Amino acid sequence: MAEQLTLEAEKRTIKGKKVKSLRKKGILPAVLYGHGVKPLLLQVPYNDFKKAYEKAGSSSLINLVVDRQPYNVLIHEVEIEPLSQNFIHADFYQVKMTEKITAEVPLYFVGESKAVEEQDGVLVKNMDSVEVSCLPKDLPSHIEVDISVLENIDDSIHIKDLKVPEGVEILKDSEETVLTVTPPRTEEELAELEEEVTEEEEKEAVEQVEVETEKEETEEKKEETEESK
Repeated sequence: MAEQLTLEAEKRTIKGKKVKSLRKKGILPAVLYGHGVKPLLLQVPYNDFKKAYEKAGSSSLINLVVDRQPYNVLIHEVEIEPLSQNFIHADFYQVKMTEKITAEVPLYFVGESKAVEEQDGVLVKNMDSVEVSCLPKDLPSHIEVDISVLENIDDSIHIKDLKVPEGVEILKDSEETVLTVTPPRTEEELAELEEEVTEEEEKEAVEQVEVETEKEETEEKKEETEESK
């Protein structure tokens, strides 16, 4: 297991809609709950949390320190503002070190495939993370998948082929395919794919305009309400 990160937090008294004032000051509202702890409202410096989340994600233990009291926690859930993609809230879950937990662990794909480099094969990934069960101390931050074993078209890597630390169990069918190499696409297939991508981009652009329009209308109604008071 990688060296455990430490994150400092403070107890929070501001709650409800008033937490917007914290966000404006660069402070992220959060909550702590889990084994042996009553739900506790917290606040964390936004940039400190961002750095910790980028390193730990939701699959690495963090040493959360609140008023000098340490807690072994996972970042259990984060809320993100759709337009800005900024964090607006975080949940910390305290684990029991002697009790197994389940967590989603990302897959890191390393190496080069001869089937891709020399035969123009297409690498198709069926998953980019797996759920595991283990004691908190054994929880890996990621699982490496060496794709250099894929030497020919139609070669695959299955769950049973993944190498995980002792004490870690992957909660998936051992025969399930993680990734495979398929034959190169024909010109007709590439043309169809490009057309699908263009249609999807146009759809996303329309949806974005609708979101912006709805936001503007909401702001206008809010201003009208305030003016009428």
